[in-house]
Amino acid sequence: MTTNVDAIVVGGGIHGCSTALHLCLAGLKPVLIEKDYAGRHASGVNAGGVRQLARHIPEIPLSIRSMGIWEKISDLLDDDCSFESYGQVLVAENEEELAVCRARVAELNALGFTHEELIDATELRRLVPAVAETCPGGVVSRRDGAANPAQTTTAFRRKAGQLGATVREGVAASNIRYNDGLWHVDVGSDTYAAPVLVNAAGAWAGKIAATLGEPVPVETVAPMLMITSRVPHFIDPVVILRGRKLSFKQFSNGTVLIGGGHLATPYQDRNETVLDWKSLAISARTVFELFPVMRSATIVRAWAGIEAKMKDDIPVFGPSSRHKGLYHQFGFSLHGFQLGPGAGAVMAELIVNGGSQTRISELGIDRFHPSTL
Repeated sequence: MTTNVDAIVVGGGIHGCSTALHLCLAGLKPVLIEKDYAGRHASGVNAGGVRQLARHIPEIPLSIRSMGIWEKISDLLDDDCSFESYGQVLVAENEEELAVCRARVAELNALGFTHEELIDATELRRLVPAVAETCPGGVVSRRDGAANPAQTTTAFRRKAGQLGATVREGVAASNIRYNDGLWHVDVGSDTYAAPVLVNAAGAWAGKIAATLGEPVPVETVAPMLMITSRVPHFIDPVVILRGRKLSFKQFSNGTVLIGGGHLATPYQDRNETVLDWKSLAISARTVFELFPVMRSATIVRAWAGIEAKMKDDIPVFGPSSRHKGLYHQFGFSLHGFQLGPGAGAVMAELIVNGGSQTRISELGIDRFHPSTL
């Protein structure tokens, strides 16, 4: 049986769920298709960083748009998503790294962006009192923060369903094709047809793009995270490093989440990952060196999520360069969680209005494929 809908969204991560929700807010009735369950992969198991800090310049307008939604997330979702805004701090460990920070902030200011602020050692220690005395300063983005990723993705999925989206979980989208002006997608024994198809399938989106004639340089990665035993409260903002791979946040119960980009080995077809314990040990050692209060902590558990990483670390976002009604929304390269709310809003504008005032021109798939439309 074929069911006609206004749009088909493939992928139930935060991006697919956000796009489905914003399409509903625009008056459309989409179907959201997720082969497992919403947030099963990267969107539900990431560090939950809500950051504008240290982004690639082409992403900044989308990040700023998204930050405005995060600050009113309860109004949108009837759920606070455990969002907290204590800022994010990038720590320079030496004067050379601080010089890089200084140049970065100057570059952003010249482009009209003011969300990143250079800080000296005094302000760094006011924000992060427990940091090593040798650190000379860094950069802060004061509106940034963190949220619960699984709670957030589930809230987007739930709200989309309440507003009229059809949500199909547990069965993969297959046999994607374009006939008679409509995209057709099979979901088990059912078929959905719509004039619009959004490819938001995360680590599986590159394969869909290639099948539709738009291959891109994307790889599957599995960033690792670990959680520690409880330690006395010592930090409010999320901290990342300028030089070494590290990010971490302390929760209200005293546990500390440690990440930063070290990778596990993904087995995408099996939905499995194998952790690299030596790399996790490097992350733990870095924390212990910078924050002596952490030296008594133990690692309680570790995990990894599967996601897509572009060769240039910039997502593929916007309309297809080859097909009418096809849109891509993937490859967020280990930093897509904060972008989810804004990306869904902008994607809905592209679909409904044909454009958006949020600048996304450098994110398109046409950077790999000249347009044939």
